[in-house]
Formats: sequence, C-alpha cells, structure tokens
Amino acid sequence: MGSVSNQEFPGVCKTEEDEGPSTEEDSESFHGVGVCKWFNVRMGFGFLSMTNREGVPLEAPVDVFVHQSKLHMEGFRSLKEGEVVEFTFKKSAKGLESQRVSGPGGAHCVGSERRPKGKSVTKRRSKGDRCYNCGGLDHHAKECKLPPQPKKCHFCQSIAHMVANCPTKAAQSSPGSLGKPSSLKEDMEEHSHLHPESSN
Repeated sequence: MGSVSNQEFPGVCKTEEDEGPSTEEDSESFHGVGVCKWFNVRMGFGFLSMTNREGVPLEAPVDVFVHQSKLHMEGFRSLKEGEVVEFTFKKSAKGLESQRVSGPGGAHCVGSERRPKGKSVTKRRSKGDRCYNCGGLDHHAKECKLPPQPKKCHFCQSIAHMVANCPTKAAQSSPGSLGKPSSLKEDMEEHSHLHPESSN
C-alpha cells in the first residue's frame, strides 16, 4: 500500500495542492457484498473481501477497508472473520473504504465474540465505599442528603475520638493482644469504661 501522508486522513487540514476540484468518482458510492477478511478488535478496523460489486460477481475478491464506526450494530462494534456483509463503499486516496456495513438484507452485523484484553465491557463493581457523613453505602458524602453529622472514629464509630486515638484499634494491634482475639462486645465494654460520659 506504500507510505501514507497526513493529508490522506479525514479531519486533517489539506494543503492547497489537495484542494482541487473533486471528481465524480471520488464522491460516488458503490454497493458491495462479501465477507470479513480480518478485523482487529483492539484497533477497531480491518478489511472486507468483496466478492460482488453492484450485483455483478467479481472474478477475484477485492479488499475494502472497514472501520468500526461504519458498522451497523449495537454495543461493542466488531466483525467476525468470515462474516457475510453488505456494504456501501467509495474510492479514496487510500483505496476502497466502506461507508456503511451491515449484515445480509441490512440486518445488524453479528460481530466478533473477542474483546480487547484489559477492557471490561461490564461496569466496575463498587468496592464498598461509604459516605463519610452518615455511613451509608449507596452514596458519597458530597451526595449525602443529611446535614453534616458529628465526626466519628472510622474503626469503632464512636464520636468521642478519631481513629488515630482509637483505644479499640490500639488494643487489637498491641503486641500483647496477638493470638488473643477480642470480641466486639468486649471492645464496646472497654470503650464504655474509658469514656463513661459518652453513655449519658
């Protein structure tokens, strides 16, 4: 195919030399039928192998460039190798380019079952983030409908101290408590003895 200059891509400014009158053949579109020769799902393009042009069978298949944006289908757009397609195409400086690609009779393209590696089509699950204002799981503090709540320890939920000074956390992480698991009930009792004013 040879080297390709920037002037051959749509959306790039053309030079004065390129802005001559366009021929009818350049803007005219044709109808073709064929199969997908290959399609790179990660890059989003490939080539069609045209076997029939304007209703006339071709002696040898002709390659037609295809980009995912031209595929008639919903969701992730791609083509499966060997998939039968109908398409309109035009001649350009790069060769033959498809303009609209569909399945037989204008149906949606089937597409490849392959997906680019590292890209998930499903939504990422929540990691259990909580609202720092009320502790709710379904929103963040900036979306909280409650007025500002008293600040709490993130470890034991007490309003008497912050997590940096949490006696419960300190007791669990101290060297003497290794191998001696403390229950939540014990932690709460210990906490109430340390801060009797918080129970009033």
